[in-house]
Amino acid sequence: MIKTNFEAERNRLVDGLVEWGVIRNKDVIRAMRTVPREEFIPENMRSKAYIDTPLPIHHGQTISAPHMVAMMCEFLGLQVGDKVLEVGAGSGYHAAIIAEIVAPKNTKTQGHVYTTEIVKELAEFAGKNLAKTNYDRHVTVIHHDGSLGLPEYAPFDKILITATAPRVPPPLIEQLKPGGILLTPLGDPHSYQVLRLLKKKMDGYVEVSDLCGVAFV
Repeated sequence: MIKTNFEAERNRLVDGLVEWGVIRNKDVIRAMRTVPREEFIPENMRSKAYIDTPLPIHHGQTISAPHMVAMMCEFLGLQVGDKVLEVGAGSGYHAAIIAEIVAPKNTKTQGHVYTTEIVKELAEFAGKNLAKTNYDRHVTVIHHDGSLGLPEYAPFDKILITATAPRVPPPLIEQLKPGGILLTPLGDPHSYQVLRLLKKKMDGYVEVSDLCGVAFV
């Protein structure tokens, strides 16, 4: 049996994303090189970990393609120390990438990621994956309807939604800190979707911009 060199494959993938201009931010590049995607997918999918495509996990859900994870992290403008809400934990991979950026090792200021998952089995799967990769120190997984947000932990510097919806849930806008950014796919899951960025100004006004077409569950 041939042993896969996951680190080499991971670096080749990231090198390609950098060369194609998909990612430019050094912190996102470092996180993508660091987090082991193979640890966040089912065992029978590990050999495909560094193919730049979504992969099935459980319960009809997928782990996003690496290029989309990287792009969303860049659009969010993540900073060390940010408190982030992710709606849709999935396998926990995206939360781990975010944690690697907002709470890097050897820094005094440590951010945190709160990630919600409505499917109990997926919340448990994400929790196990984050624990075995030591990201559970900076990521809290909560089995919860993420459209309600997490008012007990609000306000958030950044909010990320990883599944499409017809509109942005109002509680999430309310729980976004002034100066914060919310990023979400919007549209019909079987039709056209757009990746929309909302930035809350210091006076509470929300500025909206559409970034690109996407396809999410």
